[in-house]
Order: sequence, then structure tokens, then C-alpha cells
Amino acid sequence: MDFALLLRQYAASYARSSRQQQLYAALRSAILQRTLAPLQRLPASRQLARELSIARNAVVFAYEQLASEGLLESGPRGTRVAALPPVPSAPHTPQRGLSQRGQAYQAPFADVDTLAPFTPGVPALAEFDHARWQRLLAKQWRSARPSQLAYGQAAGEPALREAIAGHLRAARGVVCDASQVLITDGTQASLDLCAKLFADVGDVAWVEDPGYGGAVNAFTSAQLAVRGIAVDADGIKPSAADWQTPPRLIYVTPSHQYPLGHVLSLPRRLALLAQAQLHGTLIIEDDYDSEFRRAGPPLPAMQGLLPDAPVLYLGTFSKSLFPALRTGYLVVPRAYVQAVTAMLAQCYPRGRQLEQLALAEFIQSGEYAAHLRRMRKLYSQRRDALSTALARHFGSHATLYGGAAGMHLALELSPEFDASTSSRQAIAHGLIARPLAAYCWQAEHQRNGFILGYAQIPAEEVDALVRRLASYAGIP
Repeated sequence: MDFALLLRQYAASYARSSRQQQLYAALRSAILQRTLAPLQRLPASRQLARELSIARNAVVFAYEQLASEGLLESGPRGTRVAALPPVPSAPHTPQRGLSQRGQAYQAPFADVDTLAPFTPGVPALAEFDHARWQRLLAKQWRSARPSQLAYGQAAGEPALREAIAGHLRAARGVVCDASQVLITDGTQASLDLCAKLFADVGDVAWVEDPGYGGAVNAFTSAQLAVRGIAVDADGIKPSAADWQTPPRLIYVTPSHQYPLGHVLSLPRRLALLAQAQLHGTLIIEDDYDSEFRRAGPPLPAMQGLLPDAPVLYLGTFSKSLFPALRTGYLVVPRAYVQAVTAMLAQCYPRGRQLEQLALAEFIQSGEYAAHLRRMRKLYSQRRDALSTALARHFGSHATLYGGAAGMHLALELSPEFDASTSSRQAIAHGLIARPLAAYCWQAEHQRNGFILGYAQIPAEEVDALVRRLASYAGIP
């Protein structure tokens, strides 16, 4: 065999490496691909070095490295390829696909541009004070200690937990202290934790219908029995028959129902809390965008309505600041603090301590509150522009929901228009008008319309985008 020619052919793929690395990589590839057969003898290092016109040390390095990996064997009679098993022509057993949990995940929007017009749940990223945030991070890095580069405390940085607790008490009426505030990687991480820690396989979990797909994914992946409970203008509306099979968990968005935007009325809130206490049910209150309420002051959280309310309260900075921060929080009753902290320590090791400290200062300095005030004003302008454009281009063919808070509107179309088909056409042309039907879990709760995020869209661009959307929907 012409080893020099063979190795030069393989080495061509590693032309940017050193001659020593080229030889090692070429030999390794030839062995793994069985071009050099098991037990085949290789030239002596001096001979191969002479044939390749390279230093003998390069050949010695390649041989020794491959021997350490078990691909070559050295002995009294020279160096040879190790006795590797043959490459199977086909797998001995069929390859398994996704697990049942994996197949159950709902991800209809995973491949779309999250910065495209009308994408819900993404704030006005261009309006965030990047320079100020950079200064806060730089300040933390200048004073960073080696211990802050290790894994952090399982529950999160104490300064951030204290800052969040203070903000929640003042702005949301949440009854808690810092010990009950646990830092997570965002709402989805919080939901996954709640589903695994507070329910067993087969337990019943309720979600609003239509409602947030992330909650359905978390419950389904934990192998819970998910039931969609209808909502109306006063929020989630479980019947007496529904309570005949009481759930272990109930997921709600009471301050701004996702996606329709309704507010859970006070009588419904109190009734839900009373039934939860009666049946040993835990309520997961997702307060995802309550900071952006415009019709009056922000509504107090359910968590603070009763002493020791059976509520797991979720919040996130993905909507109020930016998603890449990947920081959320979970407020739990005191009785559960130790168990949740233990699970965080074992399954969700903490990091990003310096970012957490920067965020704590951002909140404590009052800059977070100032940022929220600016965003409320901006989002009000953009919501008004979208509402006006929708009225102009959709007219009596649609009904609008959810303008009192948040960063998106729900548009329900008349039955003669097919929102799901229109949504696919709009997405193909760069408009992310997600269909309401994708958020409906029971056949009897189906809706025909769109979810339209507006936080990212400058007011002056809205009308032209809505006109395009109306054309895709077939609105005359």
C-alpha cells in the first residue's frame, strides 16, 4: 500500500492544521473508516517520515496519540492497527424515536422569526437602555470575586430575591418575604418545576382554554392529565361538574388572560381559592405581563387575597426587560420553600450571579420602575395604532379583545373566514399572526382568529402591516 499517497488524500481535509496534526487526523480517519484494516502493519516511523518528507517526531507523536486512544498497538514487530470490531452494516435493533413525552410537546411556532411583526410576547427590544445595563454589568464584573464564578446559591442571589420581594409587595400586592422568592430560568422552567414537584403521574391539571401552550407542555411532559377549562369575559369558569374530579394543579393568568386578555373577576378569584383550599389544589398564578396594565392601576395578585393562599406565583423579566436575560422567579408558600430549594439545587444549578446582582441594583435604584413607566406609555401608543388599524381594515368582520393590558391583542374573525389558513399565508410572508385555534385544547372551545403582538412595531408602521394581514385573511 502506498501510505504516503493514502495519507496525503486524507490530510487534504485538514489543510489548515500543522503537519503533525494533519498526519494524526489522516491516520485516525483512515483507521476509523477501515481504509486501514484491523491488525494492518504501519511503516516504521523513520520510513514514513522519509516518505512524507516530514520530521520523524511528527510521526512518533501521531503513533503515540493513536495508541493512547486504542487505535494502534505497538510491539516488538512494529506498529499495527488495533483489532477493532467490524463496522455494522445495519443497526442490530431498530432505532427508537422520541419518547411519548417528547412527542407530546406542542411547538407549532418553533421555526419562526421571533422578531417578525406581530410576534407575541417579545418586548420593544430597541427601546431598552442597553448602555445602562452594560454599565451595571461592568460594575459587577469589576468587583467580582472568584466565588461568584462558581455555581451560585440554589434559590438565587439574596440581593435579587430581596429586590423582587420588595417590588412585588409594593406593585402587585403579593404577600411574601425574600425567603419565599426563588430565582428560576424563566416561566417555562418554573412551570416544569411545579409540574414535577407538586403533582404525580396521572394527576389532573387544569389549564385555561384557550390558554398558554407552555403550561400544557409542562404538564404533559410530567405525564399529568391535562383538561382545558373554558374562559369567558370574567376569566376561567369551572363548573360544579368539573370539580367532581378536582385537579391537583390549576394554571391561570388572572390579570391578563392569555391569549384573550380577560381579567379574572374578584368573585371568580375568591371562589377558585376557596375550592382549591377545599380540595387540596394548588393554583399556579402566572403574572406574565401585569406590569403593562393601562385601564386603571395594576390588579392585586391572587396570591395576596387570602392568608397562606394555595398559590404558586410566577413572574418573569422576559416581557418587562428582554428574553435573553433568562430570569424568572417563583413565589411559594413558606411550607414549600425547603422542598423547592432542594429541587433547584439538584436539577437546576444556578449561575449568572453577576447578572442577578446587576438586576437587583436595577430594581432597587428605581430604574426598573422608570423603565416600566416608559414602556407603558410606548405600548399604549402602539396598541392604539393597532386597534385603529384593525378597525379600519377588518371592520365588522372581527372582534377585538385584550387591549387593557399586556403587549398583544386577540382578534376573533367571523366564521366565514379561516384564520388558520390565513395565518400560514401571513407567516410565509413574514407576519407572525398566530392562529387562536393553536391555543385551544378542547374541541368545544375552538376559536377562529389571531394573536397579534404589537410591542416591537413602531406606531407609524402598523397600518401598512395590518392592511397586508387583512389581504391574507381575505377581508374585502
